[in-house]
Amino acid sequence: MAIGTVYLIPTFLHEDGLNTIPNYILDAVKNCTVFFVETEKTTRRYLKKLWPQMVIDDYQWYVIHKAEKDVVSNFKNLLQQGKNIAIISDAGCPAIADPGEILVAAAQQLNATVKPLVGPNSIILALMASGMNGNCFQFHGYLPIDSLERKNKIKALELDSQKRKCTQIFIETPYRNNQLIKYITDYCLPETKFCIAVDITGTSESIQTKTIAEWKKKEIDFHKRLGIFLILAS
Repeated sequence: MAIGTVYLIPTFLHEDGLNTIPNYILDAVKNCTVFFVETEKTTRRYLKKLWPQMVIDDYQWYVIHKAEKDVVSNFKNLLQQGKNIAIISDAGCPAIADPGEILVAAAQQLNATVKPLVGPNSIILALMASGMNGNCFQFHGYLPIDSLERKNKIKALELDSQKRKCTQIFIETPYRNNQLIKYITDYCLPETKFCIAVDITGTSESIQTKTIAEWKKKEIDFHKRLGIFLILAS
């Protein structure tokens, strides 16, 4: 029996962003009989928007969590049975700052075909619109929560950016956006460029790049907005 194919299915970043999903994604969904997802309820709602005629209960569903041993084992067994499997996270692209990479690694070990599909990704979209260096960049996920560790991390990222002309990219939990922004504006050099990108692909999208000195002249409030942040030191 031929081994199954793994489809990495992107989803929208905002509820009003269905138009950001390419048409061919629906064909890939229809090729799959098994879904490994970050949150089942969220994915079911997304797929019903994408394909209203879909009979959800006709498919097999598995929640990824952190891809525990039993999840990976089920994934491998289903692939070896010839099942085509979709991996879907709650927003954006699976396995990019989202669950899925452990399952993709398992698929590669089995020499399965893995098909990454085009869709919205906040990291790339923010970088594209920032005006910062797109030839050298790093994504760091979340910065430390501890205040001293966070301060030291920000200074280290800025120094590395300065040395290598490298764009540094990171995210934060939406309700802590304003606190993170204050750390950046307090501890980075005045001439360092700082991009705040929120609600990407949504109707309230805002992507602004200014120097730290310029940001300090503005009233800043991005509380509870989906954000991604970039710095580039001069």
